Amino acid sequence: MKKKILILGSEGQIGNHLKYFLIKRKYRVLEFDLIRSKNEDLRLNHNKSLITKIKNCDFVFFLAFDVGGSRYLNKYQNTYEFISNNIRLMENTFSIIRKYKKQFLFASSQMSNMSYSPYGLLKNIGEKYTNILGGIVVKFWNVYGVEKDLKKSHVITDFVLMGLQNNEIKMLTDGSEHRDFLYAEDCCSGLEKIFINYNKIRKFKPSVDLTTGKYTSIIEIANKIKKLLKKKNIDIKINPSKKRDLVQLDKRNKPDMFLKKYWEPKFSLENGILEIIRYYSKLK
Repeated sequence: MKKKILILGSEGQIGNHLKYFLIKRKYRVLEFDLIRSKNEDLRLNHNKSLITKIKNCDFVFFLAFDVGGSRYLNKYQNTYEFISNNIRLMENTFSIIRKYKKQFLFASSQMSNMSYSPYGLLKNIGEKYTNILGGIVVKFWNVYGVEKDLKKSHVITDFVLMGLQNNEIKMLTDGSEHRDFLYAEDCCSGLEKIFINYNKIRKFKPSVDLTTGKYTSIIEIANKIKKLLKKKNIDIKINPSKKRDLVQLDKRNKPDMFLKKYWEPKFSLENGILEIIRYYSKLK
């Protein structure tokens, strides 16, 4: 019988995709997300619902976090609420994982070594908890795909929606910053591979990067979207800002490609973007 998997943050950017990915593969999936119910708030002390689900599951995907794309981080990461939300949800969750000695994966970020960013600093704290408790840290870089909460949407989704709705991409920066993008479906398959090979990976690498290893500038992303929309007879303009990247300051980490032993992404950047365009085009 397939193991019982708990996804914390099952309605989030990655969690929602992972939920359906694992269900299709016949896993028994337990969902947990504040969007589903007020009782599923990781910030609540001694949350009985959380205790029950962690106690009864075989594995925990700890994906929940108060986070969003660059627009969201620019606006909120330096606020009391942002820091407090993430500190409380980590402390409560890690304490229960510790009590029941569950195998788990913590979703971190390639920004965790960027101490000038409150978000990066908080993820670094989460990594420390994870290492102490014997879990696996998985660092995400820039996972993109169809998003449910557009208030927290990320750059590719933002650009696609701007192009479809306004025929213009208004950029937050000049686009010179580079990012490593991973399509959500590939991200899910990578997470499953980490779960399947948990003990092998944990023995050698308590922290792994889940990414493609290929950098693309944001202005290139805008131009790729423009070309793909052109094929659908949609002409758009690209309007870069004069501002530079204020979230990551264009710091480029070198990804650890250890997971290539177990997993390779299947979607090219163009094909991933095209899937997003197809989805949102149907909603116009």
